[in-house]
Amino acid sequence: MRMFTAALTIAALALILAASSGAKSEGPVQLTGTVGPGFTITLKNHARTVRMLAPATYSFAINDKSEIHNFHLSGPGIDKKTTVAFVGTRHWTLTLRAGTYTYLCDPHATGMGGHQMRGQFVVRAP
Repeated sequence: MRMFTAALTIAALALILAASSGAKSEGPVQLTGTVGPGFTITLKNHARTVRMLAPATYSFAINDKSEIHNFHLSGPGIDKKTTVAFVGTRHWTLTLRAGTYTYLCDPHATGMGGHQMRGQFVVRAP
């Protein structure tokens, strides 16, 4: 009987260790910004357009797909951008606090027959 109890205890410990080693650590939420290749700019959390966030640290993956555009994010304490000539992906880890944030393509933020390459989201107060 003691061997059966010991075997059950070892099996239970092995299951607990396996479950805890596979658990992912909580890290910043990943947001994806994309500009180009056409005249589009987006900021998404998975497939959803970002409109409102909580104050926190976020991981941004910025996909700049055109050498005629850039991705520029600005808001309270934040002013980050890719260069117009850059094509590729940049990663930023940013702490966002309450306020309104704007993302845009500097060369195409206004004009273009009423079509603007810009978006906005709000980080709500805690």
